[in-house]
Amino acid sequence: MVRGALLALALAFCLGANAQPAKSKPAGPAWGELTVEQQEILAPLKPEWQSLDPDSRRRWIGVAKRYPKMTPKGQERVQKRMQKWASLTPEQRKQARENYRKLAKQRAEEREKLREQWKEYLALPPEERSKHAPPPGKAPAPEKSRK
Repeated sequence: MVRGALLALALAFCLGANAQPAKSKPAGPAWGELTVEQQEILAPLKPEWQSLDPDSRRRWIGVAKRYPKMTPKGQERVQKRMQKWASLTPEQRKQARENYRKLAKQRAEEREKLREQWKEYLALPPEERSKHAPPPGKAPAPEKSRK
């Protein structure tokens, strides 16, 4: 009985000594591992690429793969959005993600109502818009509406 316990303890010790630490989730490709084309497309993200989580990197690489098939107008829109995203603070990005999740959970009718309200807001003169805008630093400046 003691012999069995000692054998189990020795086995556990040997297995523990040879065990390797758990591998962490790969960070995804480093900036230098991207193709030249991907680097050109994703250039606005270069300064922060190393700090992006693996899922974000995969999503941006997916955008870069779809990019050549986009219309010039679509490519321009992606570049502007990427530049805007790169300029946001981590807190602003977190808020944008939360807003997106909330919007995605709403019914189609509610989303359409918000689109209409947004169009009305964009139609206002700049001085009227400023009355309704959030304080500086709380949200990114509005752009043209999505269709």
